Amino acid sequence: MNTTESNSTYNDLDKMSVSELIFNMNKEDQTVPIAVAHCQQAIVDLVEQIVPRMAKGGRLFYIGAGTSGRLGILDASECPPTYGVPYDMVIGIIAGGDAAIRKAVENAEDDPDQAWQDISAYGYNPYDTVIGIAASGTTPYVIGGVTAAKANNLLTGCITCNAGSPLGKSVTYPIEVVVGPEFVTGSTRMKSGTAQKLVLNMVSTSVMIKLGKVKGNKMVDMQLSNEKLVKRGTRMIMEATGLEEEIAKEMLLTHGSVRSAIDHYSDGR
Repeated sequence: MNTTESNSTYNDLDKMSVSELIFNMNKEDQTVPIAVAHCQQAIVDLVEQIVPRMAKGGRLFYIGAGTSGRLGILDASECPPTYGVPYDMVIGIIAGGDAAIRKAVENAEDDPDQAWQDISAYGYNPYDTVIGIAASGTTPYVIGGVTAAKANNLLTGCITCNAGSPLGKSVTYPIEVVVGPEFVTGSTRMKSGTAQKLVLNMVSTSVMIKLGKVKGNKMVDMQLSNEKLVKRGTRMIMEATGLEEEIAKEMLLTHGSVRSAIDHYSDGR
């Protein structure tokens, strides 16, 4: 049996108090970062392959079904506002299409051919990367997608929570985070979903840093989409230049990004 489908080590959940439920769930959650730590080298190996490809114009595709697909979309959707990259640079695709983000689409994950069709709708180039996300490592939609991507000479990786899964065997760079049985048997939105989110954070963040989208420890290319981010950007400019707040904000709004404002200030000195 797959680890993700094995019985919970906790019995009679329905008889536990709220305090016991919360305590035990938190106890289980604390094991997830440890499991991710065991996979650090696999994550490094994949990221080091992605970066030079994206530097040459490649894109990063995440494909998944259900919770896994939603996590990929979440990570992809945060890249443009955080790092100022185009919306078609990191792309999240979910089985069943956008309607499946909010509501499950029956049998969508069972079609092994649909993922490649979904990827192909964006066009593809030899520098693209496809990462399949599936807690079980058995989802036909995801396996079919990475298999086709690999056959078309794209870089392939995966994030799964079972060792030796069909998905892991279908890609060049598997990341297998074995978190053990879920608190509620088979509910992979719990520990497995948390593990996938942690790995996605590592992948996209390290890729963007290596592509030059972070300076020091600051998001210098972030989009100024609300007042909170304008204030954050203003503080960054103040710290980097010593300018007063009003002047720093004016420079930020004039030049459109922290990076451009600081570069303009440096060029003018």
